[in-house]
Amino acid sequence: MLGFFFGGALLAAGTGPAKVSAQAFTTTRLADGFDYPVGKPDGDGYYIFRGFSPNGHLGEDWNGSGGGDTDEGDPVYSIAHGVVVFSEDYKRGWGNVVIIRHAYRENNGQIAFIDSLYGHLKVRSVQLGQQVTRGQVVGTIGCGPYRMYAAHLHFEIRKDLRVGMRRELYPRSYQTYHVPKQFTDARRSLRFEDRLVRVPINTFLKTNPNRIETDEVELPELTSTEAAPQTVRPEVPPAVEMVIEEETQTEAATPEKSKSFLELLREKLANPQ
Repeated sequence: MLGFFFGGALLAAGTGPAKVSAQAFTTTRLADGFDYPVGKPDGDGYYIFRGFSPNGHLGEDWNGSGGGDTDEGDPVYSIAHGVVVFSEDYKRGWGNVVIIRHAYRENNGQIAFIDSLYGHLKVRSVQLGQQVTRGQVVGTIGCGPYRMYAAHLHFEIRKDLRVGMRRELYPRSYQTYHVPKQFTDARRSLRFEDRLVRVPINTFLKTNPNRIETDEVELPELTSTEAAPQTVRPEVPPAVEMVIEEETQTEAATPEKSKSFLELLREKLANPQ
């Protein structure tokens, strides 16, 4: 069965052109708390220039206190223990992006999962499938693809593990996203549990959104051992039937019939009788 995790529960994948790849799992260390992604662990020397807003800006833009591009190249840290589920130069408006999946225990004792996204990076320091620890460098602050922006870190925390880089397919609301600083502040320190937990991976959509998918087409069996059906000749007018019969007689298919008008004329002149 295909499926995905949402809010800690395994749900069936939806139908339609968009599909998820086969569900798989890995293990990672249970988070013992969450820190800020810059100025570890408390965000010292940085501030949120632009915050989270539903149906608007779906994360936080962290800038250095020096202003301008003074924070370009500054280290970006994993907010908690986890496993890298995306690390690519996505280009477009994103540039270098890293997404890390974290497992943590909620107050009710249930283990839940989130994805933290680090966007517009100058460089990426981790690769897909890599295990990372709280406070480990995952990249550096950049200006996005082709230096589109002033240097800053675009940072998101997702509840829905299906999103990946396809934000347009999911509600741009609290249903899908946490307010990053609010989530972090509430979980700065969690009970230490030195253990590995099972984490779902391969939950992102893999299909091309511009691809058109159709139902499977059934083709006729071309190697059937049954006798081929007899060809039925259409009815034609008697006059046409007569011409066909004359032209298909053996004596009609002679060299004389294939001579051109000039050849026949020369023969006539050469033999006037």
